[in-house]
Amino acid sequence: MKKVKFRKVLFIIGICVVLLGAAVIYASPGTSSDPLVSLGYLEKVAKFNVVEVKAGKILTGKGGTEIILRGSPSSSKTVGKAVIYSTDKDGLSDITAGKDLRNGANVPLNHLLIVPRDGRGVRAVTDTIYLIKGEYTIK
Repeated sequence: MKKVKFRKVLFIIGICVVLLGAAVIYASPGTSSDPLVSLGYLEKVAKFNVVEVKAGKILTGKGGTEIILRGSPSSSKTVGKAVIYSTDKDGLSDITAGKDLRNGANVPLNHLLIVPRDGRGVRAVTDTIYLIKGEYTIK
């Protein structure tokens, strides 16, 4: 009697495992009509703006702003150069190199820099082009 009951319970558990496995395998993570993440959200969050900054101008960002120095405008014959700008001795986080860049340090080309606190940024030595994600001002 106990053997028959045990087999029934084992059979029911086996059926449940098979059904749950099929549900996991054939489940759709999202469709075009019901996506997990909307296209509008991705365009808003993952979008970098291309910004030109003239020599001598200062680009400052709010905390969390991402900055990448791409070079100089195509009309310029010089390579885009910039230095870190900060009102104190600290500067920006260079995520690409894994180090901090202090006030006055040269900005490397194509490195992802993050502004840790409002008001920090870069000062263009020559005409420059940046990719920027986040809030910023140019003075």
